[in-house]
Amino acid sequence: MPIPDFQSLMLPALRFLKDGQVRSSSEIREELATQSSLTDEERNELLPSGTVPRYDNNVSWALTFLAKALLINKPSRGHYQISDRGREVLRTSPDRVDMRYLARFPEYVEWRGQSRRPTSPTPPTRAPAEHTPEELIGSGYELLRDNLAKEIMERVRVCSPRFFERLVVALLLKMGYGGTLPEAGQVMGKSGDGGIDGLIKEDKLGLDVIYVQAKRWDGTVPAGAVRDFAGSLDYHGAKKGVFITTSSFTTDGRQFVGKIGEKKIVLIDGLELAQLMMDYDVGVTTVNTYAVKRMDSDYFEEE
Repeated sequence: MPIPDFQSLMLPALRFLKDGQVRSSSEIREELATQSSLTDEERNELLPSGTVPRYDNNVSWALTFLAKALLINKPSRGHYQISDRGREVLRTSPDRVDMRYLARFPEYVEWRGQSRRPTSPTPPTRAPAEHTPEELIGSGYELLRDNLAKEIMERVRVCSPRFFERLVVALLLKMGYGGTLPEAGQVMGKSGDGGIDGLIKEDKLGLDVIYVQAKRWDGTVPAGAVRDFAGSLDYHGAKKGVFITTSSFTTDGRQFVGKIGEKKIVLIDGLELAQLMMDYDVGVTTVNTYAVKRMDSDYFEEE
């Protein structure tokens, strides 16, 4: 029989977890494969990338979507348990749980809309037949990227202060700042408060310096902290600054940096930090690369 798509696996997964037991992803895959009467050949069918079984990938995404809608919890890595909301859903005996159904839960809607890039296409909720292959590839890419960004931030928020310092230095170096790793390490090497403060070269020649502050912040960074950072630029003899946080900045804080005259300050919040880490390959690994090609009409023109 056809391999179930990830939306078709949502309700069976939720029903399997209804007893409240914590189940591993492998247990869930085995149970749903049995329910779907999948053969070994079907279970081993790979995605076009040739690296991941299509069925395993579909189960993984089904669990991800259920978790984002808070229908299931993740007590530990790779383990799942039904939530109170999930039990309430089962009590209504739905015929199907899919992306359209999950849209009634605000946490899911927020997750799907968290990317602030205005040109970012929204992953389709309609039938794939209504979209061109290029649109499906683009929307799928954005969905993968947004989900990866959130996973990166979850991991960064629990890392040690020293590891966070090394991460920020590595990112700045990848972006072309600081010259060499030892040199940047000496400039940035200040720890003990969950972040770093220091100067780093704007370019490899050291024609200008940038004051950097990077903090793992529990809540939203207040405007006062941004104003204090602006004041510290004078003390350090810098006219440019970068304030990096794992959290977010208030609207007042962002408005303030646009009104400080000659100084130039860039605010990088947690989501933006994750995006930069992906763009500059810090803490991420490229799994697959796809080349989308189109016919070259000029090639077929005969003189």
